[in-house]
Amino acid sequence: MTRVEAARVFGVTRQAIAMWLDAFERGGSAALRPRKRGPKNPAGKLLSKQAATIRNLIRDRHPEQLKLPFVLWTSDAVRQMIWQRFQVRLSARSVRRYLQVWGFTPQKPKRVAYERDAGAVAQWLQEHYPEIRSRAKKEKALIFWGDAMGMRSDHQAGRSYSPRGVTPVTLGTGQRFSTNMFSAITNRGQLVFMVFKSRFTNSTFLRFLRRLIKQLKRKIFLVVDRHPVHRSAAVKKWLAEHHKRIEMFFLPGYSPDLNPDEMLNQDVKANAVGRKRPRNQRQLMWTVRNYLAARRRKADLVKRYFHEDSVRYAA
Repeated sequence: MTRVEAARVFGVTRQAIAMWLDAFERGGSAALRPRKRGPKNPAGKLLSKQAATIRNLIRDRHPEQLKLPFVLWTSDAVRQMIWQRFQVRLSARSVRRYLQVWGFTPQKPKRVAYERDAGAVAQWLQEHYPEIRSRAKKEKALIFWGDAMGMRSDHQAGRSYSPRGVTPVTLGTGQRFSTNMFSAITNRGQLVFMVFKSRFTNSTFLRFLRRLIKQLKRKIFLVVDRHPVHRSAAVKKWLAEHHKRIEMFFLPGYSPDLNPDEMLNQDVKANAVGRKRPRNQRQLMWTVRNYLAARRRKADLVKRYFHEDSVRYAA
């Protein structure tokens, strides 16, 4: 039969038939015997104990801690660590296959500051915040999570399809301008905000606080980071004068991931600022205000900010 007919009979491609014929001509029937697949050299495989060690190291350590010249756990970093530990040389493809079998996937890492105090974070989660929540329940106070954020006109989010090797181009003004906002949210879906042109100063923050207690009749517990403005003498004096209406609490240092309002900030940057091309500062502020106003009308969306693993404790 012809190669086309043989391919149809055996359910393979014509190229496969050609390979079989070439193999038969070179080695006879022995060349067509089934062979065990996988690495030919046992030294090219990891033992189960070695694989368990590698998995634990990737999960619990950073490459720098193991004196590897990498910042992230890439397939090359894992490959080099396997050779360093067990003198087992694997191809990059084999390493990626191992990682897939172990349940590891490439993900964008979360940045944590060197200055972060793990003990203070644990104390906040286990002692300080439960105490704040308990007090709020007794005093019928609302717990707001607040944060300030700056936005620039040249911020860009997302990706754009383009032919390989051709960088996509977007149009936008050559001018650079910015605006700022302060927002606060609750796990019940409430959102309050203020968008402003000036820098974030004591007077700006106090203006927000005055608006906050004017809008809400219940007592407010406001949780913020340790920004110098939040800890300024002017703010402390004002809070002391209005302690029956509002109290302020501070998150551990260098721990923005513990603040649910950071999720709102990311949302605004990605979807309100990053996907628009404002022509001037006024248009930028209008875009941000409209987006926040729309979010405020949808309490369910605000509640979703508390679904992130790092802030689920506040839900």
